[in-house]
Amino acid sequence: MRPSFWHMLIKRFSTTLRQDGIGAALGKSGRYVIRRLRGHGPSSVAQSSGSSPNPSARYLTPAWQDLAQQNAFHISAAPATLQRRRQIALIGDLNLPQCRKYRVEQLAMFWQARGVEFVYAHYEDIPRATSILQQATHLFEYRLKSTEVTQMLRYEARRLRLPVLYDLDDPLFSVSAYGTYGNMTAVDQALKTHFLNEAPKYLDMMNGADALSVSTPGMIAHTGLYSPRPTYLRRNFADRQTLDQGTKAMQAKQPEDGYFRVAFASGSQGHEADLAEIMQGLSGFILADPKRRLMLMGHVDIKALPIGLDKQVERFRFSDYGEYLGGLARADCAVMPLSDDVFNGCKSAVRVLDAAAVAVPSVVGTIGDLAAVVRHGETGLIVGDDAGWFDALQRLERDPRQARNMGQAARKDVETRWNAKAEPHIISPELVRWVED
Repeated sequence: MRPSFWHMLIKRFSTTLRQDGIGAALGKSGRYVIRRLRGHGPSSVAQSSGSSPNPSARYLTPAWQDLAQQNAFHISAAPATLQRRRQIALIGDLNLPQCRKYRVEQLAMFWQARGVEFVYAHYEDIPRATSILQQATHLFEYRLKSTEVTQMLRYEARRLRLPVLYDLDDPLFSVSAYGTYGNMTAVDQALKTHFLNEAPKYLDMMNGADALSVSTPGMIAHTGLYSPRPTYLRRNFADRQTLDQGTKAMQAKQPEDGYFRVAFASGSQGHEADLAEIMQGLSGFILADPKRRLMLMGHVDIKALPIGLDKQVERFRFSDYGEYLGGLARADCAVMPLSDDVFNGCKSAVRVLDAAAVAVPSVVGTIGDLAAVVRHGETGLIVGDDAGWFDALQRLERDPRQARNMGQAARKDVETRWNAKAEPHIISPELVRWVED
């Protein structure tokens, strides 16, 4: 039997196991093997289309047929017009921990604090995703592309007459953003081509929603080039987990060895292109004094560093958010450069929030939304050109008291201004009314 047979068998088994349990999975797999051994292959329709039907996308078909036959498929009015309560069902791609934290879990905390029920499911957990739709008054879709499964779930939401909001924090829909994104130089060309090919699938989902929410003003502007849907701002903020784990990290004993530490954190691959933007000034600063250290946190290729700099580098590989904040608390400041391209112009300030949570001042450029969260000279420094990075770092090292005061002011800002408040700089008032009115 060809390897593709076993791949298909494993895929079918995993899908059925997740949805219907071990008994159903073993039974279906056995029947599938017997049919193939008897020479009954996939249908000619599936072969001609280049792929076999996704059984998950037919999960709701029996229920829909039954409702239609009972003349009960359509409901008389949307739940939101009949019920005083509000319940948001979010269905999304929850695989990326940072995305799940900032766009799902903290959103649940925000709405629950306002008396709005909020439940969520991964789009591949179809039984749960289907279940939470039944009691919802609104559907939020996060980071979904058009597939047979997501279209099935969207169809059920429309049957239930739910208003649909689509949320995104990166321009995954944008060929122009991906085509010029500097970080793509670090990935295989085939993967870059894959991202470009997937972009229309995200746009298709976006334009099938009633409204959109995105994470930065830059994203609003770029989204407007692709979609006519009303688009609202919902910035990332410092949630209770961020503040509590930041406090815990600050309370841990820190080294008193006289080193001045500059942190650069990367939660994904490819950010060497961003680091290269400031490498001349950064490496010049670090190498000018043996008591200076560059902390590289997360995914950074050390081969991208200038010769000799590695001797003054400290590596931190974190496995969870608490460990990341614990390492970040050792720094005297954090640098957050972004190369000047469309994709980075949409970037949010989550790294600034993380550093502020452990009272570390940030040094940022003018690309993306980072400068919106930094008050220059009070909670950090905003650098306007390449040469400014060296001067900014030197300023913080020469006046440690000022650096500490900036960090403490940054921490106070995330406690009072960049938290889960329904303020216009955090969430558009129109989006709040879209849910609550």
